[in-house]
Amino acid sequence: MDCAQACPKFAPADRSIGEMAAASESEARGDRICVIIPFFNEEQFIGETLASLAAQTLKPASFILVDNGSTDRSAEICLEFKDAHKEIPVKLLCEARPGKIHALETACRHIDAKFVAFCDADTTYPPHYLDLATRLFQSDRNDLVAVMAVGLTGDPHAFSAVLARIKSSLVARLLAKQCHSGGFGQVFRTSALMNAGGYSVDRWPYVLEDHEIMQRLLKLGRLRYHPDLYCRTSARRKDRSAVSWTTFEQIVYHCTPFHLKDWYFSRFLAPRLAGRGQINARLRDKSWTV
Repeated sequence: MDCAQACPKFAPADRSIGEMAAASESEARGDRICVIIPFFNEEQFIGETLASLAAQTLKPASFILVDNGSTDRSAEICLEFKDAHKEIPVKLLCEARPGKIHALETACRHIDAKFVAFCDADTTYPPHYLDLATRLFQSDRNDLVAVMAVGLTGDPHAFSAVLARIKSSLVARLLAKQCHSGGFGQVFRTSALMNAGGYSVDRWPYVLEDHEIMQRLLKLGRLRYHPDLYCRTSARRKDRSAVSWTTFEQIVYHCTPFHLKDWYFSRFLAPRLAGRGQINARLRDKSWTV
């Protein structure tokens, strides 16, 4: 089932990002959290991902699922999930423009909760994930703009995994003005996301959109990591060099002072990614999988 068959075309939101930012707090339903999952040909994984999120101890306010032009059964699986979970509103949207950034941009127009969790279609989340993320926001000051999860591939309770979770939390404290987690494990305060401009292909058409948007959010407040906030990514991510930054670019990122991070993304990293043709749509090739 392709995107056009799976769900009807939708009209773009009439409101601008600025208008949504001003309205987001008043429109949000209490301290509830919604879940966004963009997907492209993920029939092998998305059913398990959705099941893990439906089994949360804190039920999400809604699911916003964005089909980015799938040609497999991904959209069908989402429709089956929607029919089976009528207690949770599920919005299944279509975004035919190729590239995850387009799907994320579309999803941002439909956020209807105070907090929003961006999840990957090939990742599973422990039952406490949404509850802990929400409680971290509630227990902290209002300048907390995002909470971040550690991505694991094995048993999260194994000794090595526990060490990795603790290490990630400590590193994030030491390097507080940097992003240390990918799009699989980012939870935002909706008002901060909108005030930062949300996801936008006009701002950033390349890979690493999860790091670029965190740079904008960090101008508005703080990030927080917690060793018990983790998720399990699929083991298929073998070689992401075709859709990621180089070791040298990562070192420069970590060494660049925060007040120069805009220069890093716009003047240093963007031209290099453009030169390698690493636009966001290249994530669809999945040449980086096992």
